[in-house]
Parts: sequence; C-alpha cells; structure tokens
Amino acid sequence: MAAYTTIDDPSAYFQTVLHSSAGSATITNDGNSDLQPDFIWSKARGEAYNHGLYDSTRGVTKLLSCNTDSDETTASGGFDLTSFNTDGFSTGNNQFNTICGGTTYVGWQWKANGGTTSSNTDGDITSTVQASTTAGFSIMTYTGTTGDVHTIGHGLGVTPKVWIVKARGDGGDFDDWFFWHKDMAASNIIDNRMLFLNTTDALATYTGINAVTSSTIRVKSSTTAQNGITYVAYAFAEKQGYSKFGSYVGNGNADGPFVYTGFKPAFLLWKITTTTGDWRLVDTKRGINGAIPRIKPNADSAEGSAGDNVDLLSNGFKFRSTAASANASGASYIYMAFAENPFVTSTGTPTTAR
Repeated sequence: MAAYTTIDDPSAYFQTVLHSSAGSATITNDGNSDLQPDFIWSKARGEAYNHGLYDSTRGVTKLLSCNTDSDETTASGGFDLTSFNTDGFSTGNNQFNTICGGTTYVGWQWKANGGTTSSNTDGDITSTVQASTTAGFSIMTYTGTTGDVHTIGHGLGVTPKVWIVKARGDGGDFDDWFFWHKDMAASNIIDNRMLFLNTTDALATYTGINAVTSSTIRVKSSTTAQNGITYVAYAFAEKQGYSKFGSYVGNGNADGPFVYTGFKPAFLLWKITTTTGDWRLVDTKRGINGAIPRIKPNADSAEGSAGDNVDLLSNGFKFRSTAASANASGASYIYMAFAENPFVTSTGTPTTAR
C-alpha cells in the first residue's frame, strides 16, 4: 500500500497540547510548525469536568460539550478560552472548568482557515464555511428551515468521510451530537445510520439524512435542520499520510487486530457500533504504548487507566486487549485517526517511529 503524503508535517494542521492552567495563561504548542487553532477540543484529565469544544467561527466565548446534549453556552468576557493565538491559545478565569480550572488538561487542536469564513451557496441552505482543502477539515454553521430534506455546502471539494453536527440552540428531541462515518454505511454516498458522540448508543437509523457529496451534506428539517435552529457542523475528508477514517473487526484476543493507517497516529478516536459502548480517545502526548490513558468523549469522567491497551505504531495501531470497548470477538468498530508523522514522506523517505 502506498503511504506517500502531501502533508510532511502534520503539526501544521493538528497538534495536542498538555497544560495545567488554573486561570489566565498562554498555552503554546510544541510541534514542528506553529499552529493557530480554529477548532479546540479540551478535556480536564484529572477531574470530572465537561469536555469543551470551541471554534474560531463561533468565537472564543461560545462553548459546546460533546458529553452532553446541552445548548451552546456563552462565557462571560475574560473567562475560559480568551483567544486563538498564532501558536496555541489563551485562557482566562475558570467559569466552566472545560479548558482551565486547577487540574491537568489536554487540548486537541485543528487548523481550518485562520478564522476567515465565507458564505457557501452550494446547498439549498446557505452555510457559513471555513475550510482547509489541504488538511480536509471544514467548519460550517447554518440555520434550519421548513420543508423536508435540505443540503448545506462544506467547501472541501471532495467527499467527506466523517461529519458531525450539533444544534447550538434548543433542538427539542434532537439535541444530540449526530455523528456520521462512511464505514457505517453500505456506501459513502447515502445511508441513514448515525452514532451520537454524547451517548453510548449503538447505530441508530434516521430516514432521509446523511447523503454526502464533494460539495454538500444532506440534512433534514425534523432532525438536523429544524426551522430557526442554528447548528455547527464539522466535516473531515481523508488525506493520505495525515488522516484516516476507517473500521475494523475485533478478534477477542490479546493479540488484537492491526489497523493500517499509513502514518503514526497522534490521535485515535474509536467506538463499537454493533452494540452499546463508550467512545474512546487516546493520543501520543498522554502516555506511551501499553500505558496510554483513555478519555471517554461521551462522559465527563477524568482520564482512565490504559485498559484498552492500544499501541500507536509507525504505520497504524494495534490493540493488545480483549476489552469489549476495543476488541470484542466479531464486533465492528469505527475510528478516526490523525498523524504524528507520515510513514513515508512526500519525497519517499521513510520516517522513524518512537
């Protein structure tokens, strides 16, 4: 399998940072490249505080938590996240404890378009978009309307493999974090199956949504485009050597499956789809192979033990546990992974793993 990449330095588009800000602080990334984040996903490691998801389209005061179905919260000026910086971010006073608050924190950060947005009319609902076609990442905001099925533009120019959407205001019975992944479908064009980032639910079916194309995502007025409700959505397209969104089947053996990605993962998110179960998230900053603490995106709990026992390798990942959360015999799982470094650079030079 070819492992060449167009992104030799993944730290230009994704980085993880660890910090312990209790209030006002400037957090600086330590990757090879400076990274001004447009999307920050923050979690307290040592305390049971909500996840904090911030992006430069909605602004520094706007907070969502992926472990709850709560509406968007607006922080007071000078609290929580205060700025997206040229190589990191700044925090203020710990109003909600999602990004600062007297414990240890992890912040996963993605670059889109430096906070610069544009109006996108590719769909029948106009969306506000900032996208990086190089890294395959798009942030969209839009307002739902009456009718049935609608489309919104994502600006990536290629078909996304993952998209996530959340109602910012009161979406009634549909405030969950809708999560679509191409390997939950019979094809990556149309399928009605969804997961929810804030729950342990197995696959659910919602008729009439989830068509994705190289220009639009399909949404529905009864669920993901309710009349007058504002939404935020994140879309991800695969970039060889930088990102991979796939699936695997567990074998129930301590010598678990190896999953090829074409790069060493810096970030790995996965979930069982055939039955209920927690989401799991690991990264290379918080531990070494055999001892990487897991975080549950659907829960406010502090980081747990390394019970999932996953090794992040130079060209993929491998589970070394029989835990049902990661490797039940015959069970299906989906995953998202972003690179620490490619397996082979754009010039054909192999990279070295830790």
